[in-house]
Amino acid sequence: MRKIRVLVVDDHTIVREGICALLGLSPEMDVVGEASNGVEALEMVRKIKPDVVLMDIAMPVMDGLEATRRLAREFPETKILALTQYDDREYVFQIIEAGARGFISKTVASADLVTGVRAVSRGDSFLSPTVAKFLVDDFQREAVGRRSLDPYEQLTDREREILRLLAEGYTTPEIAEMLVISPKTVEGHKTRLMGKLDLHNRVELVKYAVRKGIITI
Repeated sequence: MRKIRVLVVDDHTIVREGICALLGLSPEMDVVGEASNGVEALEMVRKIKPDVVLMDIAMPVMDGLEATRRLAREFPETKILALTQYDDREYVFQIIEAGARGFISKTVASADLVTGVRAVSRGDSFLSPTVAKFLVDDFQREAVGRRSLDPYEQLTDREREILRLLAEGYTTPEIAEMLVISPKTVEGHKTRLMGKLDLHNRVELVKYAVRKGIITI
């Protein structure tokens, strides 16, 4: 089985040694070189043509972002897995935009490190579990934010029920009888829901209900 040839790029010698040791435990991996900054990384890639570059982001001389951009242009066949101690959202987006196939935290378990290298070597993408988690958390928060901008999401279950019945043509007394509440209570719900939805009359209410798929005509 052909081994995956890996170049490790990090400005801290002890970090490089640790990563090389972890990769060396896997029979699939062959660490073919080390570099301490982006300039050295470019020179090494030109010489040894590795399959995967494990690229630190924060480095002197030339940082990992710039090195990744240049490598992605010059050596598109070499896959880059960003390696950083920061689980920072901006770093993730910037390094992926620069051309990296994945993003992995330096605190990741050795098994995940090998899995990440293996994944990007075959052209797949990889995010370490901690990075994937905060991206999912961000997405969920944004989804909640988008829902909160929809006035319909602010309606109570009772207001939605009355909205549907009004749109279907039922009168206030009929709705009161159906829901076993007073006409005054129905009117109160109607006033509040129309205020939340910025509706001013029955025609606007029906149009809104059709547009939202609450009723069909």
